Amino acid sequence: MKITVVGAGNVGATCANVIAHKELANEVVLIDIKEGVAEGKSLDMWQTAPINLYDSRVIGYTNDYTKTANSEVVVITSGLPRKPGMSRDDLIATNAGIVKSVTESIIKYSPNAKIIVVSNPLDVMTYCAFLTAKIPSSRVFGMAGILDTARYSAFLAEALNVSPKDIKAVLMGGHGDTMVPLPRYTTVAGIPVTELIEVNKLDAIIERTKKGGGELVNLMGTSAWFAPGAAAAQMVEAIVRDQRRIFPVCALLNGEYGMKDIYLGVPVVLGKNGIEKIIELKLNDAEMALLKESANAVKQVMEVLDNMKVVA
Repeated sequence: MKITVVGAGNVGATCANVIAHKELANEVVLIDIKEGVAEGKSLDMWQTAPINLYDSRVIGYTNDYTKTANSEVVVITSGLPRKPGMSRDDLIATNAGIVKSVTESIIKYSPNAKIIVVSNPLDVMTYCAFLTAKIPSSRVFGMAGILDTARYSAFLAEALNVSPKDIKAVLMGGHGDTMVPLPRYTTVAGIPVTELIEVNKLDAIIERTKKGGGELVNLMGTSAWFAPGAAAAQMVEAIVRDQRRIFPVCALLNGEYGMKDIYLGVPVVLGKNGIEKIIELKLNDAEMALLKESANAVKQVMEVLDNMKVVA
């Protein structure tokens, strides 16, 4: 089995490294446009195999998509970070062009692949990949909810002084300030989190989660990579091992939650075919209002892409 990660930057390299350590495939292909970067990072990873005792071979290539042929899963992390003075529309145009080109190359050599998009702005880049790939939406989806849920759970574990292993959380909506954490569906070893923490502390954690990416950029001067890379690798694992895990995933809605033709974070069953099922939670009026607000924000960005006509 072969798994490809496109983009050998911090997130892509971390994702490939986790995939190799978990031995999810015989061959892990790392692709980058910059000469020597994928080759160097993959060689460095491969040299950890005798130390960390795994057999997956990590091999890097510069922009050679023939080497990705017949990949079971492809993770797309390519794209530029937003720079000072760059508008949101500039970022969308630039990264949409990159994601479109990458997706075309992937589909050419791996027409049956499941595609996981990590590039930002996440929701609209997943939509861009779907329009380009022209394959069922069950095989094109985005990684955001697992990362956002992990941040939410990590903050809760810290506040409650408990193991993060015991926290099960659900988070929906777009990737960004309008994401919708759902305390009513959050438990600690089966105990509703609302019974264990004061409302004001929980609200503060939710707000911190919404701005989790920005907090890390402010600290490091660049975006996160350990948690995003590991989150994407967890999705890969669910697919190649047909685990049928329930994860929050950026998926195309076709009537679920009363919404259509929009990529939005919702809980899904993830297995060998990609999205096996979208789960519709029974949301109360307040939760549904927040989800619709998030959906409206995502839809506006999707319309920006549509108007650019980057994807025919």
